[in-house]
Amino acid sequence: MALIFDRYKDRLATLPKERGWMTENLYMYQGYWHQSMRRISVENVMAVQDTFKARPTDIYLATLPKSGTTWLKALVFAMVNRNRYKCKPLSTDHPLLVSNPHNCVPFIETKVFINMPTYADAHSPRIFATHIPYTSLPQSILDSSCRIVYLCRNPKDVLVSMFHFANKLREKSCSPLTFEETFELFSKGVMPMGPYWDHVKGYHEFSLECSENVLFLTYEDMKRDATNNVKRLAKFLGCPFTKEEEVNGVVQGIIELCSFENLREVNKQGNVFEGIPNNVFFREGNVGDWTNHLTDEMSQILDQITQEKFQGLDISF
Repeated sequence: MALIFDRYKDRLATLPKERGWMTENLYMYQGYWHQSMRRISVENVMAVQDTFKARPTDIYLATLPKSGTTWLKALVFAMVNRNRYKCKPLSTDHPLLVSNPHNCVPFIETKVFINMPTYADAHSPRIFATHIPYTSLPQSILDSSCRIVYLCRNPKDVLVSMFHFANKLREKSCSPLTFEETFELFSKGVMPMGPYWDHVKGYHEFSLECSENVLFLTYEDMKRDATNNVKRLAKFLGCPFTKEEEVNGVVQGIIELCSFENLREVNKQGNVFEGIPNNVFFREGNVGDWTNHLTDEMSQILDQITQEKFQGLDISF
C-alpha cells in the first residue's frame, strides 16, 4: 500500500480537496471525490487505471458506498457458484456461511495491492466489485464485452447509512461528524465516490447505451421483489435458473443464504480487513430508514436536487 501511495503522491498534491467523511480530506479526481491513503482511495483508482486488465468473461458489480454492495456481492457469488457450493439445504462450509461477502468478491481497487493481481484463475467468470465511477473505469473494462451490474439506492438512505458507517470508521484524529454536517456535504455532492447523482447518472446512461452488457438495478426494487430480480440477474449473467432449479427451491435458497439476517449472524465477529469489523456492514438493511433522520426540510432539499439531476431519466425509488 505504501508503494502505491508514494507513487501517486505528487499527483495527489495537485488535486482540489474538501472535508472528508472518514478521513480528514476528500480529493477531487476526474470529477469525483475520493479518500486518500485508504484501501479504497484515489491512489487506488489511479493505479487501477494504469494496470488493471479486464477479461471478456469478467463480471463487475458497481455501486456507490452504502447502496447494497454487500448484498449484491453475496447474491452474485452464490448464484454464479451454485454448482460448486450448494445453497439448499444450506451447506455448513459454504463460503458465505464462514466469510464476509467482501472476502468472496474483492474490489478491483484492492487488487492493485497484490503482487500477482489475479483472482480465481481456475474459475471463470471472475467476479469483481468496484465503487469507481463509470467515467473513471479502467479502459480495459470499457473495451471488453464483460458484464456490469450497477445497483443504486435512494439517496436519502445512502446518506443515512453512510453517516453511521463513516462515524464508525472515522480516523481517531478527526472529531465525529454531526448529521447536519454530513447532510450539507452530501447535498453539495461531497462524499466518497460522489457526487451521488453524477455516479448514478453515469452508469444509468451507460446501461442505456450498452443494455446487453450493463444491467441497472435499484436496491428498493430488489427488496420489493427479490425472487424475480434474482432470476433476472442470473439470466443477465449468463447462468439462468432452470425450471428444475426453481421447483427445487434453489432461487429461494440463495435468497435465504444472502438475507440480511443470515449474513449479519455470520458476521457478528472478526474483521474483513484490519481495523474494519465484519459487523460494520450490517446495521439495518431497510428501505426508508431516512424517515428517522431527515427533517422535512432536508427531505425536500434532496427531493429537489434528485428531481433536477435525474430529470428525464427512468430512475425511481
